[in-house]
Amino acid sequence: MGEVPAQEPANDDRGKGMSELELAGPLACLAKQGCISADDVRRLRMHVFKDGAVTRDEAEQLFALHAANPEQCPDWQAFFIEAVVGLVVHQERPAGYISEDAASWLINAVSRGAVVGSVAEMELVVVALEQAKASPVRLSAFALEQVAFAVIEGGGPLAEGHTTVPGIIQKHEVDLLRRILYAFGGDGNIAITRAEADALFRINDGTCEEMNHPSWNELFVKAIANFVLAASGYEVPTRAEALRRDAFFENADADLGGFFARMVSGGVAGILEAYARPDDQLEFEFAELNRAHALQARRAGAVRGGEARWLTERIMNDRLIRENERALLTFIRQAASAIHPDLKPLLQKAG
Repeated sequence: MGEVPAQEPANDDRGKGMSELELAGPLACLAKQGCISADDVRRLRMHVFKDGAVTRDEAEQLFALHAANPEQCPDWQAFFIEAVVGLVVHQERPAGYISEDAASWLINAVSRGAVVGSVAEMELVVVALEQAKASPVRLSAFALEQVAFAVIEGGGPLAEGHTTVPGIIQKHEVDLLRRILYAFGGDGNIAITRAEADALFRINDGTCEEMNHPSWNELFVKAIANFVLAASGYEVPTRAEALRRDAFFENADADLGGFFARMVSGGVAGILEAYARPDDQLEFEFAELNRAHALQARRAGAVRGGEARWLTERIMNDRLIRENERALLTFIRQAASAIHPDLKPLLQKAG
């Protein structure tokens, strides 16, 4: 991730002229109105979902309408998000995963320069992250950067309409950060990446500790500890892995039937025999999964060299240890199954 994005001029330079697309049918008429009513949304829903799916071309036209009509009824945002999220998360394969290509397209679609174009488009990105089983790290990093920009610089649409004070993080901003971070795993299993942890430290360094909302300290400590300790012990499948598994299960009905038939017909002996056959693809899949989980469990809870050095550099970046960073170090000292020697001087300094 780069630095906090600079504020861009007001002109719309997103993507490849998305707001200048040649619209057809009801879409062309709506582009000239300046507003979208509830009746317009009903007609759009019939037009866009007439074949049960949304194409990228249709989604791009919806982005164009969004930019061309600043006055929007409440129904518009729900429809807009439903249509675009349905495309990037549920229609493009493998279903439930946001691919690298889809992430690039989505970031390009919602951005004006490096800044998200509107609150609705930011909500769209967050909902996509929440609904996806897995997504590229840079999509969540992009979302976090938008919050960082609003918090530190007071810029972008997220800072509009709130009593936002640059350099102070407030509860609604903490809540949005939590939604982004918890989008995949849920409470207790947030699987923080280094890119996300870097964004959180940048917010911590760029805000006033005494004036930040108290909920920020809890989120910061929990999230950074999650990254440093590898506490989740779980990694979601990559897109390539998901595609491979999709292909296997779509073409393995007979093998699956045989596998479970052997288990049921043979009782305990059948179960043992079913798992013992090395040439059965399903058993191979389960064995590989079990090995991966065992390896992750061994790694979980230990502070390794790379994370120890990263944490030391981040905390000492401004040459002081903040109270929430001291709390983080105390938590790590108590929770870690093993601590790398590179982190011990910082732990001693924190007391």
